Amino acid sequence: MGGSQKMEDGIQRGAGGRILWVFAFGKVFLYTVRTMGFDVYSIIALVLAVTVHEFCHALTANYFGDPTARHRGRLTLNPLAHLDVMGTLMLFLIGFGWGKPVPVNPHNFEHPLRDSALVSLAGPGSNIIFAILVALPYKYLTVNGGSPELAQFLRTVFDLNLILAIFNFIPLPPLDGSKMIGFFVPAHAQRSYERFLDEGIKYFVAFILIDSFVLPSILGFSLLSLFIGTFYTVLSTLILVGT
Repeated sequence: MGGSQKMEDGIQRGAGGRILWVFAFGKVFLYTVRTMGFDVYSIIALVLAVTVHEFCHALTANYFGDPTARHRGRLTLNPLAHLDVMGTLMLFLIGFGWGKPVPVNPHNFEHPLRDSALVSLAGPGSNIIFAILVALPYKYLTVNGGSPELAQFLRTVFDLNLILAIFNFIPLPPLDGSKMIGFFVPAHAQRSYERFLDEGIKYFVAFILIDSFVLPSILGFSLLSLFIGTFYTVLSTLILVGT
């Protein structure tokens, strides 16, 4: 890998990372379509969730000293800055789309391992916080009455933010979880960890393909759907009961 490519290997790791982000984004949306249905609420909620997710990556990276995302116009809540043109078009045409991963240069961080992990955590973490904030008006509407359309929209926003967060905690490249674990990798294993980030994408592809097309026919269910569904149930229950 060349020096220029290594300079932006935090959230986005070259063309391969971008392609896999497309795949990952689509997987989340298709899971949502299967479990929640597909309507305009889902599209708007996903755009909001992805925008907050990517903005918080950029904001946290900038806070810790890396202005790369800010210089590229990503430090904004304008969805247009985070949505890929073709990905957005596909989202509206076929219900399958993708966003643009945030470029991060960990060499600008004072503590590269710690700060890279926190930048990665900021994305799914922001989605969980977003879900908590949405849960308050949602519960008010369901308890005290109000617009059923607004309640449905808020529930869709709530659900999608949790699903996106849980999916990104999976520790496989290019998902955020793969960078979070870097903080816990001992110094002598850092080179192997870097290879994992660069080459682990193929394992992610294999996992998604097997989980989508092989396991359902053998086991009758998807491990990914089981994983997301289980943690969604736990998280959503904790949030809705605790708010």
